[in-house]
Amino acid sequence: MSQANSSPKTYDLFVVGGGINGCGIARDAAGRGMSVALAEMNDLASATSSASTKLFHGGLRYLEYFEINLVRHALAEREVLLSAMPHISWPMRFVLPYHKDMRFEGDTPTSRILNVIMPWMKGRRPAWLIRFGLLLYDNLGGRKILPATKTLALKGSVEGAPLEGRFEKAYEYSDCWIEDSRLVVLNARDAEARGADIMVRTKVTSAARVEDHWEITVEDTQGGGVKSIKARMLINAGGPWVGDIIQQKVRINSTEGVRLVRGSHIVTKRLYDHDKCYFFQGTDGRIIFAIPYETDFTLIGTTDAEHHDPSVKPECTAEEQAYLINFINQYLKKDIGPDDVVWTYSGVRPLYDDGASSATAATRDYTLKVDDTGGAPILNVFGGKITTYRKLAEDAMDKIVPFFPGTSGHWTAGVALPGGDFAVDGFDGLVTRLRGDFPFLSAFWGRRLVRAYGTEAWDVLAGATDEADLGQSFGASLSAREVLWLINNEYARTAEDIVWRRNKLGLRLKTEEIAALDEFMSTQPGAQDSKAAE
Repeated sequence: MSQANSSPKTYDLFVVGGGINGCGIARDAAGRGMSVALAEMNDLASATSSASTKLFHGGLRYLEYFEINLVRHALAEREVLLSAMPHISWPMRFVLPYHKDMRFEGDTPTSRILNVIMPWMKGRRPAWLIRFGLLLYDNLGGRKILPATKTLALKGSVEGAPLEGRFEKAYEYSDCWIEDSRLVVLNARDAEARGADIMVRTKVTSAARVEDHWEITVEDTQGGGVKSIKARMLINAGGPWVGDIIQQKVRINSTEGVRLVRGSHIVTKRLYDHDKCYFFQGTDGRIIFAIPYETDFTLIGTTDAEHHDPSVKPECTAEEQAYLINFINQYLKKDIGPDDVVWTYSGVRPLYDDGASSATAATRDYTLKVDDTGGAPILNVFGGKITTYRKLAEDAMDKIVPFFPGTSGHWTAGVALPGGDFAVDGFDGLVTRLRGDFPFLSAFWGRRLVRAYGTEAWDVLAGATDEADLGQSFGASLSAREVLWLINNEYARTAEDIVWRRNKLGLRLKTEEIAALDEFMSTQPGAQDSKAAE
C-alpha cells in the first residue's frame, strides 16, 4: 500500500473521515485524476458505517413522509450497486405480515391526510395503503434484477411457520443486503489503487485556510507523530463528528448542524429456517427488521433514539434490548428473552438537522454545503444513507468540480469494486470453482471467503495446497495467511478490526482465540503502520 508523498505537494482534496461517505468521495475523486488524501482517526468504518442494519433499500417507510426523491434515488441505486459488488451484496426478499391493527409511526404527513378523509381508521394503516406503497416501491426506481411484490398466504407456508397464528396474509417485496464495513474498505482500496493516500489511525487536530489552500495538522494516533498537509479543498465527511470538525477543527461560522440518532440492534441464534427477512410493524407504528445473519444468526433492529454527544460511544441499552425483544415477541410463536441475545451493536446516524419534531421523523436524505467565503473551499457532508453513498459522492463531486476546471465527469456507476468482477448470479459458481481449486476448504469456509473477497479469494489463498500452508489457525476458518492479507491490503491493525469489521467471526471465536489473534498481529510490522502522511 502506498504512503502519502513526503514532498511538500498540495493535494487537490483532503477528506476527513473514513466512513462510507468519505471513502466513496475519495474513490470518485481519485478516479477522475484528482490528488486525494483521506484521514480516519480510528479504523475505517469504525463508527456509523459498520453499525447499520446492513441493507441497500429504498426505505419503504419514508414514503409516508413524502420523501419521494430519497426513496426513488435509493431504489434506483440498488441494482447499480449490486452489479458492482455481487460478493458483498445480494438480493433478499422481505415478508411484511399484515394485520388490521397496524398503525402509523407517529404524526406522519400520510397519517394526517388519512385522519381527515378517513377518521374512522383512527391512525391505522389500511391494507390498500400498504399495497399502494409497495406498488410505488416496485416502480419508482426501475427494476431489472429484483422481482416484484407479491401477496402471500401465511397459513401452512414456510414464511408463516415462525409467526403467531393471527397473521394470515403478508406482502413479499425485494431489497438487498450489504456488508457495510466491507463496502467502506473496498471503496478505500479502490481509491488507493487510483492514486489516493488512505491514512488510518490519523487524527485531524486542526485545519486553517492559508491564502488559496488549507493547512491541515494530523496526528498519528499509533506512533504519536504530528505532520502538516496542504490541500486546495477540504471535505468534511466526519459523520457524527461533522459538527465538531466545523466548530472545533476548522472554526468557521455555520448554522448547519446534525441531529445524532442512535440505532441499536440485537443478534440472536437463528430464529427461523428460511432465508427471507421480516418487516415487522409495531403497535406504536415503528418498524423493525428480522434478518438472516451470518448463516447461523438473526439480526433484529433498529431503534431510533436521540444521542447528544459523538464522543460517547453508542451502546444498545437494556431498555433498547427490551424494546426489540418485546417488539419481535408480538410476532413470533416462540418468545425470545435476554438470554437469547448473543451480541448487540449500536451506531449513531448523523442526520441533517431539519428541525423535525422527533428522531424518527428527521430526514434521512443528505445535504451538501460548500463554504468558500474565507478563501479555500470546504464541503460539509450532512446525513445520508448507505444505499445512496455512491450518488452522494457524485453529487459531492458536482459541487467540487467547479473549483477544479477540466475534471472529468461521472464514472462510478456499475464499475466493480475489488473482487466484484463477476455476474450478480455468479456467486455459487464462484464458490464451486474456489473449492475445486482448494479442496481443503469446507463449504462454510469457501462461501465465507467468496462473500468477503469475491474473485480475490484466489489471491488470498495463492499457492496453498492444504490448510497447513495457510499458517496459524485462529479458529472459525481464520488463518494467518488471511490475517496478513487484511493487514497488508485492507488496513487492519487490531483483532477488533478483523473479527468485527472485515468479517463477523467475533460471533464464533472464543475470547482466547481473539487474544491470540491480537498477539499475532502485534508482531507484524504492517499492523503498526498508520499510513500517515510523511
